[in-house]
Amino acid sequence: PQGEDALVRGLSVLCNVANQLYYPCEHLAWAADVGIVRARSQKWWTRSTALWGCALLLGILRSLRILFLLRRKLSQHKCSPSSPQSQQKLRAQVKAEVLNILMDTADLSNAIHWLPPGFLWAGRFPPWLVGLLGTISSLIGIYQASRGANSQA
Repeated sequence: PQGEDALVRGLSVLCNVANQLYYPCEHLAWAADVGIVRARSQKWWTRSTALWGCALLLGILRSLRILFLLRRKLSQHKCSPSSPQSQQKLRAQVKAEVLNILMDTADLSNAIHWLPPGFLWAGRFPPWLVGLLGTISSLIGIYQASRGANSQA
């Protein structure tokens, strides 16, 4: 859209590219696991998880940029007369971005855990923590879906 921040737009495109590359890698990994294609599935699982992690990291950076821009708008609204509805809408957008960051951070933590050992904390989470992070992410996603993407949360 016209007027959208160039950094937000660039991060969105890169995130989309990472997601689009993720899907074929995941499908190849699955196909190798079930014997449809002759390939080592582990390398494809690693690639798909790394791409998923990249997409999540780019999403977090995008949300942080949007949050920065929203906070700037909110401070400008405090200095000028603006409708309470517009301030309320901005606050709802801030809340939605904070929830996106929390959800993506929980998923990114798990994505790193599922990468091969030796990369950050890969393979070091106990099962209960993997489950907790997945549950947190899922509950935030359910909450957001039940409230609508940009409705007042």
